[in-house]
Amino acid sequence: MTSASVETAPHRGAPRRRTAASQIASQRRRHTLIAWAFCSPFVVLFAAFGLWPVLSSLSMSVSDITSRDVRTPFSVNFVGFDNYATLFADPTFVRAGLNTLYFVVVGIPSTMVIALAVAVALNSGIQRAKGFFRVAYFAPVVTSIVAVAVVWRYLYKPDGVVNSALSAVGISGPDWLNDPDWSMPALIIMAVWRNFGIPMVIFLAGLQSVPAELHEAARIDGASKWRAFRSVTLPLLRPATLVVAVLLSISYLQFFEEPFVMTSGGPLDSTTSISYYAYQQFGFGNYGVASAASYVLVAAIALLSVVQFRIFRAKA
Repeated sequence: MTSASVETAPHRGAPRRRTAASQIASQRRRHTLIAWAFCSPFVVLFAAFGLWPVLSSLSMSVSDITSRDVRTPFSVNFVGFDNYATLFADPTFVRAGLNTLYFVVVGIPSTMVIALAVAVALNSGIQRAKGFFRVAYFAPVVTSIVAVAVVWRYLYKPDGVVNSALSAVGISGPDWLNDPDWSMPALIIMAVWRNFGIPMVIFLAGLQSVPAELHEAARIDGASKWRAFRSVTLPLLRPATLVVAVLLSISYLQFFEEPFVMTSGGPLDSTTSISYYAYQQFGFGNYGVASAASYVLVAAIALLSVVQFRIFRAKA
């Protein structure tokens, strides 16, 4: 009797273990279903308004779809990379690409330098009304581009405030927005003024996270303020610099509002950007070419972001 009871004990415990395991699995499935139920509104919205438009535009970039084919999508033909070849054979697109490169190469470093300088001033030099200055410097970011454009168009008039200030020191200012040589610098100045607020806040947060003990140690070792800033502060700002660089790259490579509101891409296509070119092609009904231009821009953003991650990533 004792031997039989010992032999049958494991057989009585196995169903209990299987039952507990099945209950755990059932509970996990129920939790998974509940999680998907809570996530489903976002998933549906993302698929409808995010994923589907991206896939549609990607398919359009390799097809010959135009405004005439919108109601008859099944008559659209696959053309491969013909739209991309058409882009790079178009002098207007090449000019738009060079304009975008000019805007990025000049605008990003200028914005970062000014944002860092203002952040350093707010973090150390300016003690009174620090909150007011932070709000004042950040205000252009949240200001409507239409309001900003109206103000800056007035400033850039031949007899406007900018040229009046230049004439006061004996310099004859140009017709900023109607001169092909000065229209892009004028938009860059406005864009830097409007967009340095967010980088300033990011740099300010980075500066406030730098331990004060490191600066004290640098001063004890006889380092000047500039040497301490270059050798202590800047290396610790690499994560903040990376975030700022990537955000500005995404924003400046897509720059559209400035030429759309201020110059309509002129004069002589001197302020036409890739985004504005794609907008024009959509307006002309060349949906395939416009989508291809958009994906060229996506590739440029991805490439520049990878380069910046390699340059600014924190060193071990």
